[in-house]
Amino acid sequence: MSDVQSNEPVALRLIDREFLIACAPEERDGLVDAAALLDRKMRELRANARAPSFERLAVLAAVSMTHELLALRKQLGGHDQLTAQRLAALRQRLEIAMEGAVARQGEPVADLLPKA
Repeated sequence: MSDVQSNEPVALRLIDREFLIACAPEERDGLVDAAALLDRKMRELRANARAPSFERLAVLAAVSMTHELLALRKQLGGHDQLTAQRLAALRQRLEIAMEGAVARQGEPVADLLPKA
């Protein structure tokens, strides 16, 4: 969170409790959305448990949401790796084309690029 002097308290409700959290005005909407998501997750867990305490619900929700976050990061990381591999292959093809262009100066450009 940013500069303490510009922070304003925001009231957030989780289940039946209210929490005041200071945040910068530009972070308010994101914080409210995050609290709403956490509240939904805690209510979902409470519906499937036998009289859990607020603290236990909070921990279970945090672990569940962190697990989801890590799974998404892992999934996206695989996409990043695939993109990097494709870019490396394209760079290699471009280098080969450029080396060929230097070797065959004077030929039309279309003839210099490798066929896909």
